[in-house]
Amino acid sequence: MRYRLQGLTDHLFAMPTIWSGIGRALDVGGVFDSYNFADTPEETDARAIASDWKAIGLDLEAAIQRSGDEHDQASR
Repeated sequence: MRYRLQGLTDHLFAMPTIWSGIGRALDVGGVFDSYNFADTPEETDARAIASDWKAIGLDLEAAIQRSGDEHDQASR
């Protein structure tokens, strides 16, 4: 059994193109729908947790950068 990855990351979404949009408009049977799958629930959880921590790291990096920029402006 394969398990679908869930979460608010881009793991579930394909990057659409104009051609995939045209194909979806003509896809009456839904055969173009595809998702990223994992073989076990544990793999699904591990990928989701890794993605969450990556998002947290990126948020922290942005906050640290903004804080440094604000500190530089205040010290002028």
